[in-house]
Amino acid sequence: MMYKHIITLLLLCCPILPALADEVKLQANHPDRYVVVKGDTLWAISGRFLKDPWQWSQVWKMNREQIKNPHLIYPGDVVVLDTSSGSPELRLLRETVANPEVSLAPGIRTEKLDAEAIPAISPSVISPFLSQPLIIENEGLKDAPSIIAGPENRVVLSPGSRVYVDRINEGEGTLWNIYRTGKTYIDPETKAVLGTEAIYLGDARITKYGEPASGDIVSAKEEIFANDKLVAAPENLQTNFIPRAPEAEVKGRILSIYGGVAEAGRNTIIAISKGGDDGLEQGHVLAINRNGRVIKNPKYDKKNKESKEPENIKLPNERIGLAMVFRTFDKISYALIVQATEPVNVLDVVEKP
Repeated sequence: MMYKHIITLLLLCCPILPALADEVKLQANHPDRYVVVKGDTLWAISGRFLKDPWQWSQVWKMNREQIKNPHLIYPGDVVVLDTSSGSPELRLLRETVANPEVSLAPGIRTEKLDAEAIPAISPSVISPFLSQPLIIENEGLKDAPSIIAGPENRVVLSPGSRVYVDRINEGEGTLWNIYRTGKTYIDPETKAVLGTEAIYLGDARITKYGEPASGDIVSAKEEIFANDKLVAAPENLQTNFIPRAPEAEVKGRILSIYGGVAEAGRNTIIAISKGGDDGLEQGHVLAINRNGRVIKNPKYDKKNKESKEPENIKLPNERIGLAMVFRTFDKISYALIVQATEPVNVLDVVEKP
């Protein structure tokens, strides 16, 4: 196994700022230290120490560059909470070559590959959504390569089937995702078209380039037919990001819930009506709020024309959960529900916590 050497000690801290809305609050039963184990996530570890796990980057005082390229945390590392100064400080302690025990002194450690670092959220839940489905804009699939034929007398194409594509040129890639145009997303408030979701059908491997090209279907999630479209499979998708609140105010709606269910709960994937154009990035955490219902004002007297009491009163919005964004497009993002105290529904509000 390949290894790399890194400096072992990270000492990052952030003082508590009293009377601020984003004040960092510790869990009442927080540990003094925690040993990272295989299967952990940054969200789960943060939740052991902080009441609001998205404040992880604040406690570690990460700047923008560190958030984009965070220090990796591995099983066996020890996260230590130090409150001796009156302000919480988190330290990441790692073994040294000279001393196998956890040490406060800087040293050199033989480190495992980046791929073994713990993720922000469970990769088993979000991994299919890192590459598919896809949001397209301005008829983005219209000019994409198309399947023009399969084996003779075969209408439905399945894994192992030879397919012929109208055009794919040398150097454009070997592995391609197969899509079909799906539903169009409309902003529930502005009624603007946000984009069209492309339905992921499977994968094809190109064996001969040209016009036409040919290849083989290597996997199929749904039935594949002639006229379905091909998009080059993405490379080097980012899976390592830091949970944090957006820097700017953002407010949108839940557009859809995946899994064919009417209500969503923890570890469910949702599509929301805000994206990169609105400042959303991977790792941003949003509060899920239910719009307060409108009730009749018990003080309203319809017979009294001079009454200043409103006829109806809107109750305040109630927070029912949290979602972490893990993939963004221009106007739409995919997020994972990481907390839910009530069932989450389409059109519930998402906003900066």
